[in-house]
Amino acid sequence: MFLLRRHVFNVFMNGNKFCLSSLLQLYPINCSSHKRLRRYAHTDIPKPNFDEYRQKFTEDPNISYRKNVDERRALKSMVSFVGCVAGLYAFKAHLLHYVLFMSPSRDILAEAQLEVNLNNIPEGKVLVVKWRGKPVFIYHRSQSIIEQERAVALSELRDPETDDARAKRSQWLIVMGICTHLGCVPIPNAGIIPGGFFCPCHGSHFDAAGRIRKGPAATNLEIPEYEFINDDNILIG
Repeated sequence: MFLLRRHVFNVFMNGNKFCLSSLLQLYPINCSSHKRLRRYAHTDIPKPNFDEYRQKFTEDPNISYRKNVDERRALKSMVSFVGCVAGLYAFKAHLLHYVLFMSPSRDILAEAQLEVNLNNIPEGKVLVVKWRGKPVFIYHRSQSIIEQERAVALSELRDPETDDARAKRSQWLIVMGICTHLGCVPIPNAGIIPGGFFCPCHGSHFDAAGRIRKGPAATNLEIPEYEFINDDNILIG
């Protein structure tokens, strides 16, 4: 019916002369047959089959769907947990690689601390050891030298320090063997001060406590970090 109306409308709009009788011959209308052909259910269309898309465990009606879902969920959770733990260990190993790459090498770590035995140093002598690529003087001072340095007035010193402040144990003086002027190595038991140190480069004189007494050096000899492990051994660094 709709097609008939549409065709008639087009005919009148286009101005074509067309006989209505011939139009009815082309599109016969039978109201009774039109009503009989109307249907409200399409029972002849086959039902769709989605069996190929179903999960295998859902094909058997005797198996609980919830049980299979829980098993699959537990399996996925376990796989996710194992994957996360493996990822964390891999990240830790990778991060540790960079940390070890930036850390000091073994030879540098070996020189970070130096243990020295004091039994082989006679009284009045100086042992020169190498620590972190620099010389260190370990001076076994006699009692007369100790009393000499304790008697020095602080007003006479360019860089005032007491002897007790520079030596943890009075008979042992541990100082860096580098002149504080331009970095030369002083000579032990030399200079104008008995038992002192003399720098041959520019003539700086240090006393037996490593304090500057004459010359261009402005400060005393540096004291490294050290501690006594026992009466016979010290640990430098």
